[in-house]
Amino acid sequence: MAARVAVHASWAQTTDRTARTAPGTKAFLDRFERQVDPDGQLDPAERARRAAHARKAYFLALALKSAKARAKRKAS
Repeated sequence: MAARVAVHASWAQTTDRTARTAPGTKAFLDRFERQVDPDGQLDPAERARRAAHARKAYFLALALKSAKARAKRKAS
């Protein structure tokens, strides 16, 4: 409980939320670039295009999983 109090107090004092979360966001997005080009041999533009598709596939898979869970809950 104390940790939750501390984290909310910390976020209350954060003026630039985007800057604070930027390292995590970059790491998350870089994951998709490493997934599609683990050896770093693709042209940067092609790597970005493929990473965008990998990212969309990831979020669509999450949405599908969520829809199935909601349907299962509704059926029971």
